[in-house]
Amino acid sequence: MEILQKVMSGFSLDLGPVKEPLGFIRILEWVFTICAFATTGGYVGSTTFTINCGSKNDITAHFGYPFRLPSQSYDIHHCNGTKNTTFLQGDFSSSAEFFVSVGVLGFLYCTFTLILYLGYQHVYRESNRGPTFDLIVTGIFAFLWLVCSSAWGKGLTDVKYATNPERLIDHCLPDKCEVKSYPAMGRLNASVLFGFLNLILWAGNCWFIYKETPFHKPANQPPNAEEGVSTS
Repeated sequence: MEILQKVMSGFSLDLGPVKEPLGFIRILEWVFTICAFATTGGYVGSTTFTINCGSKNDITAHFGYPFRLPSQSYDIHHCNGTKNTTFLQGDFSSSAEFFVSVGVLGFLYCTFTLILYLGYQHVYRESNRGPTFDLIVTGIFAFLWLVCSSAWGKGLTDVKYATNPERLIDHCLPDKCEVKSYPAMGRLNASVLFGFLNLILWAGNCWFIYKETPFHKPANQPPNAEEGVSTS
């Protein structure tokens, strides 16, 4: 309770940083980070093809985050009365979970720094440690967004291939099969886009944080104190 009182006593709300690039870009990062992991985590999709045995029989394969496709099975009822249990192929959970993990950690860091910017600006600027630490962590996140977005982009391409009904109908041969519906991938396509948007935001924000650190030097250097004296 005493610690909480000390923390609250030092809190001083100041919306000024939001009007500056440092705070405004951080808010954009907060929003787009949520969009990135929200469009990936919790995704559920399905792909459907039809077996024509006089009457049409729909076969639907369901899949979803974290895209461990072999854990998803579907039954194919052949025209001769037999049933075949088939599994989707490919485990793409590592790239998907890595992407979501970076998003969640980025969201938490954005939340922490926004509280620091808006409520404890005096603490953030009282020494060089705050901006320097912020610059390092922001740079690390920019690199992580590059890696995880690239990995998830490749993983998503593999997910599309593994769940393509045009490929899955090969499992129902020799019966006559046809594609009924493709899985809706718009949400996952958006997740990759949000990932690379976050890369741009976090990398660009490094410059504005860098200006707050002691490493930044003014563009206009002061004139040299040792100048020659003109003679009349």
